[in-house]
Amino acid sequence: MGACKAPISNLQLPSSSPINKTPENITRRFFLFSLPLCASSSIVTTTPLLVLANNIPTVQANSCVARAESYDPVNRAEKEASATLSRRISEAIDLLEKGREFQAQGDFIDALLYFTQVVENYKDFAFSEYARVGRALALYEIGDKEEAIAEMEDVSISLKGYPEVHAALAAALYVDKHAPLLAENQFTIATLLDPHYTDLSYVKETKHWPPSLISSLQRFITLS
Repeated sequence: MGACKAPISNLQLPSSSPINKTPENITRRFFLFSLPLCASSSIVTTTPLLVLANNIPTVQANSCVARAESYDPVNRAEKEASATLSRRISEAIDLLEKGREFQAQGDFIDALLYFTQVVENYKDFAFSEYARVGRALALYEIGDKEEAIAEMEDVSISLKGYPEVHAALAAALYVDKHAPLLAENQFTIATLLDPHYTDLSYVKETKHWPPSLISSLQRFITLS
């Protein structure tokens, strides 16, 4: 028979047994549970924290993208002001084009009506000066030559270098104001910028001048 085994109650556990509650083991456990949560958690398991740490930049990036997409540097008042300005510009251009269409058709009364609307209601736009040129030509044709010449003289300053107004003013000054020297100066400016104004067919067919102003230009060119 084999050796008789000693009763379990009489067995002595070795001092190195992990369940032997020596002061050293108690101290190690106390140290373990006294660590900060983040440190002790990393000792127990690191996988969940690593996953969370890896997800933080992605969440932050998505949040930044969402904020950037929703950000609008233009406020509501600025948008409304821009829309109003765009609408006014469109209205003014339409009126100017209609005035030119009637001018091309030889209807200077209706042309005067549209040019005047641009001048009176949209004078804050720079291109309203071109409507003043059309208005001056129409005024000249319907017989209001004094106002037409005053308009031409004013526009020749605000649109200095615009050949059409200089040529028109030259013709009017020569015939209606009997001022050949002033007319010559204006016509010199016009033809230096655009020699076409020496051609009567150009002002008639391309620029659609009224018959009365074409006649005045012809008299100036021929000095008659």
